[in-house]
Amino acid sequence: NDIGLESLVFALQDAVVQPLSSILLPDEGSELESHHSFTIRYRGGEDTHLDVHTDDSDITFNVNIFGDYTGAPLVFCGINGEPDHRIFKTAYQHKLGYAVLHRGRHRHGAEDITSGERVNLVVWSYSHAYRSSSTSQKVHQRESRKPDTRCVSYTHDRDFGRFREFPAGKKEVQRGRGWCPPRGKEYDGFVPDVPDSEVQRQQQGGQ
Repeated sequence: NDIGLESLVFALQDAVVQPLSSILLPDEGSELESHHSFTIRYRGGEDTHLDVHTDDSDITFNVNIFGDYTGAPLVFCGINGEPDHRIFKTAYQHKLGYAVLHRGRHRHGAEDITSGERVNLVVWSYSHAYRSSSTSQKVHQRESRKPDTRCVSYTHDRDFGRFREFPAGKKEVQRGRGWCPPRGKEYDGFVPDVPDSEVQRQQQGGQ
């Protein structure tokens, strides 16, 4: 717990997150027994966005606790490992006091804030029963087609540069370091930013 409100967040988990999860997302959310909570702030000149990713959680509860801003929609793509993992599904505009509940393995990200400031409380919930089940095992399927531009990640994807420009300062750090899609699971016509042979030379040179 990063915010010093462990007992309050446990109460929130028991009273709100658990009942909703058991109905809406029963595979992951039927039996939640632990959590990790933190706040995240978006503001111009600081953290303006959050690259698309999946969470290290089984269930994520994300509530807006301060909002005087424009932009920064929360973009949702597919479920990690499924053929449409990087296909755009919807975008949600946070409202003060309203929350979003989703699977941790649901690829998502916050696009650039254009003015003002937004602060959210995020609660990652965990289920030992789910993590011990066969349902939780990651099995990556072959991607069905090229990804949508709103769903590519400069941190995780091997082909980000084929669809978007890298943010300032990210190309030198991230290009050629991605894992997605896993090798052998690429869509037809896939071309990585960096050929595998060059990636291997870079890895060997860094050892």
